[in-house]
Amino acid sequence: MFPNSSNLGRPPFPPKYQQQSTFFTKLPVNIPPNLLSHQQVIVPPFHFRTAVGNIETTPAVTPVVTLQPMTYGSVSPVSTSDALTSFQGRKRQSQQSVPDDAKRQRIHSHDSDTTVVNQAVPLAEERRRSFPAPISIPSPVLHAHGSPALIGCVPPLQDTLFPDPTENRLPVATDELSQQVLQLFQACRQQASDLDRKELCRTELQREIQLIFPQSRLFLVGSSLNGFGTRTSDGDLCLVVKEEPMNQKTEARRILSLVQKLFSTKLSSYIERPQLIRAKVPIVKFRDKVSNVDFDLNVNNVIGIRNTFLLRTYAFMENRVRPLVLVVKKWASFREINDASRGTLNSYSLVLMVLHYLQTLPEPILPSLQKNYPECFDPTMQLHLVHQAPRTIPPYISKNGSSLGDLLIGFFKYYATEFDWSHQMISVREAKAIARPDGIEWRNKFICVEEPFDGTNTARAVHEKQKFDMIRVEFAQAWRLLQDKKDLKCILPLKAAKQKR
Repeated sequence: MFPNSSNLGRPPFPPKYQQQSTFFTKLPVNIPPNLLSHQQVIVPPFHFRTAVGNIETTPAVTPVVTLQPMTYGSVSPVSTSDALTSFQGRKRQSQQSVPDDAKRQRIHSHDSDTTVVNQAVPLAEERRRSFPAPISIPSPVLHAHGSPALIGCVPPLQDTLFPDPTENRLPVATDELSQQVLQLFQACRQQASDLDRKELCRTELQREIQLIFPQSRLFLVGSSLNGFGTRTSDGDLCLVVKEEPMNQKTEARRILSLVQKLFSTKLSSYIERPQLIRAKVPIVKFRDKVSNVDFDLNVNNVIGIRNTFLLRTYAFMENRVRPLVLVVKKWASFREINDASRGTLNSYSLVLMVLHYLQTLPEPILPSLQKNYPECFDPTMQLHLVHQAPRTIPPYISKNGSSLGDLLIGFFKYYATEFDWSHQMISVREAKAIARPDGIEWRNKFICVEEPFDGTNTARAVHEKQKFDMIRVEFAQAWRLLQDKKDLKCILPLKAAKQKR
């Protein structure tokens, strides 16, 4: 169903999971592409391309690169040279003939004017965001003016994405180790201002890319949005040109080649070092000079959009989850086992490992969301609805009262002494360790972590026994040190970790 994911060795899924989505064919024809953006930010007009630091300058006219017109699925052929010329040296149409009052006006509706879906999470008044659905589809969580349909665990996307939680949203920490975990989390977690900078870049880039691919949309995904980001987390972007399987080695690379040329020519005043990486899922890596954030942009890797909101739900449904994940990621980075390009674990696999551990405790702290709420995480759900469904899920009330410190020690102990690496697979979808399937995706692999939606191995980068042995040694050593000293500093230099953010 998804690019470059073989059916061999994939765990069985119900037949409906094999249905092909008809995302673009179902969109209402009266909705222009720019209203179907990921999280449309309503802010005063800002000349993003020319504002570096606090100084606005007039962009220099650069030569137009002539690119060959191409057709992608339902996207009409567009002359890229004409498209690039069309926005050179002029204001964008969205900023022409629009009164300043209208630009500053928020989007209000009768149903959502002052609604707060999650009363436990304070919602900021400024920088209102939205993830628009077609007008014909009502929001599943709002029904009457100013009243929530359900108190859910996931903060809504209409307002601030990462509000600063009130103190009662944070776990209680009485012992020293738990306090260290919580303090590190509070010092390093992503702030709303960090997300604002990424969102502004996404909004502006989508506007420019739509001049080449009019029906495309650009999504912010990964740690920036799933609740597990830090102040220095890179931004991950997914460009959706068509919600259909796409050959990542040919079609996706051609699209990214056009994007890379756009970035290196017309957008060079605020995009630096755009580089096309020809990986299994190719990406364009670049740095945004305005936000000072590094980004990775892929094409049509829609699994990343779906798992972003699955992880986001896990992140906010239990207040011990986010601090644990952040500390584990910081530890893995410090111990140099958090880099897939060097044959170790990527951050996504580490998050799934923490979630799996919390699901498999004698008294679980997390359930299987995909089992309990299959309608909210249907892999065939249209993308413009993916963000809304999890908001109806209530918080999970666990009888497990373990402290953050005890859970952290237990995490390392589980993977050092209990988990059977040779025969078992980590499955958040099943909320348990399951036997490895006998398929090419899993055969002769050292670490098997199931991707919750397409069933591939997220830890396939660990393909050398030396690196696998190093990872196991690090888990065992962290468990022994924490068990003995009950001090986070014995496995992670806290001052350096906080400074790095």
